Amino acid sequence: MWWKSCSGSRVYKGMNELFGERMAFGATMNLMNNPQKLTADWRLQDYTAILFDCDGTLADTMPAHYRAWLHVTNHHGLRFDEDYFYALGGRPTRDILATLAGEASIEIDLDQASEMKEQAFLEQVAHVKAIDPVIAAVRRAHGHVPVAVVTGGYRDVCEKILCQIGVREYFDVIVASEDTSRHKPDPDPFLEAASRLGVQPEGCLVWEDSDLGVESARRAGMHWIDVRSFHQPERLTERATETDAGGGP
Repeated sequence: MWWKSCSGSRVYKGMNELFGERMAFGATMNLMNNPQKLTADWRLQDYTAILFDCDGTLADTMPAHYRAWLHVTNHHGLRFDEDYFYALGGRPTRDILATLAGEASIEIDLDQASEMKEQAFLEQVAHVKAIDPVIAAVRRAHGHVPVAVVTGGYRDVCEKILCQIGVREYFDVIVASEDTSRHKPDPDPFLEAASRLGVQPEGCLVWEDSDLGVESARRAGMHWIDVRSFHQPERLTERATETDAGGGP
């Protein structure tokens, strides 16, 4: 199997041998406030593949993404508060823009606005940090079971993030927004990753940070860990109260 290194060269990486008995389906791993316990307690031998979301799971990118979103939404006169931003986590940029424009009853050039948003994010990528307990899980799985990234973002942006946090070489497969016609919370992205890795969905463990991502994993028939149980990104604004939020986002 081929993957592209951060230097741009192509490197061959053999598929690791699959092994291990499977945990009974339906056990949601939610080990609160103790990442060291989490990385120690989940059993690698219970799974045939480990799948990771990228933004907010492997890398602490969400504040940078929200700053980029404010750049493009302010430019187009769109409202996008931070709570709504997190609620839509996992959806592709173009889909979110279409939703926001539709809610505002305005027309925008979705391709141009998507490019503006991604460029605003890439200007910040050099400052992105890894989420250490999740990276520990990647390193623990590497060489024992196949691992993949399943992201709602664009492939080239995901590649840059993985290179920035130093983990690109660990992944056998990347499934990005370009690879499926339906996205999280539909199961298609995770099912596509399982298919490319040659494993059954019920043998996969997913690491996610969004409601849409967790629902996608559930619909795919996979186990999951919600990283919000031990990691919360820095917020740029105060969390809205029910009174502040009014009738909608």
